[in-house]
Amino acid sequence: MTNDNLFLPDLKSFLDEKVVQYNQPFFIESDPIQIPRLFTQKEDIEIAGFLTATIAWGNRLSIIKNARKLVLLMDEQPYDFVLNASEHELKTLQRFVHRTFNGDDCIFFVRSLQNIYKNHGGLQSVFQDGFEKDHTVKAAFAWFFTRFFEIGGERTRRHVSNVEKDAAAKRLNMFLRWMVRSDNSKVDFGLWKDIPASALMLPLDVHTGNVARKLGLLNRRSNDWKAVEEVTGQLRKFDAGDPVRYDFALFGLGVFEKF
Repeated sequence: MTNDNLFLPDLKSFLDEKVVQYNQPFFIESDPIQIPRLFTQKEDIEIAGFLTATIAWGNRLSIIKNARKLVLLMDEQPYDFVLNASEHELKTLQRFVHRTFNGDDCIFFVRSLQNIYKNHGGLQSVFQDGFEKDHTVKAAFAWFFTRFFEIGGERTRRHVSNVEKDAAAKRLNMFLRWMVRSDNSKVDFGLWKDIPASALMLPLDVHTGNVARKLGLLNRRSNDWKAVEEVTGQLRKFDAGDPVRYDFALFGLGVFEKF
């Protein structure tokens, strides 16, 4: 399939069908979004979602298993733990590890989240403040990166994507999709109302990238921010108001159908 095909109604119809197929409650059963789904309080959802998205690389079962472990280490009260954990309680996180994300990284993340919630109004406020700078997700991520590491954390910087260095920011884009998108399927949360779904960018990874290239939606070979802009721009031609809903289609085709 070539780039000429992406303007054809049949490609949009094909992807729309796949969105309907995969943007369903059953998707939650095998997806890391099930971890923030354990909570009802907004701040618990945000923190559990952010931490889960942070470790969302590698085997999905391992991601879910380790995200559950992390929630348990936080006494199943992420917001309260972030705000009030003692030094002794923070040390319990030292045992956590997911691939290259270790206990030291975990402790820094909690300290930084504490700074964000106590001094900057919380995750939603930081992302929205960045977004307001030029109404782009890229600006939101750049501002978040600055805020997140204002208390140090040199070693841990590799675990938060820096879009100013052209990172694809798959995990940040996924987290933002969870927080911003809202539809009848009830997969995403739709908690944050001041960043529009129309501004969201595709969480680009190996699966979505390979499928997008096969469908003629992406020419760039590298999975970087330029590629994110290219493929999301094409998806906006299909749905300008909610381009990232096609994440379900591309991901489903890649992971479940081995397209």
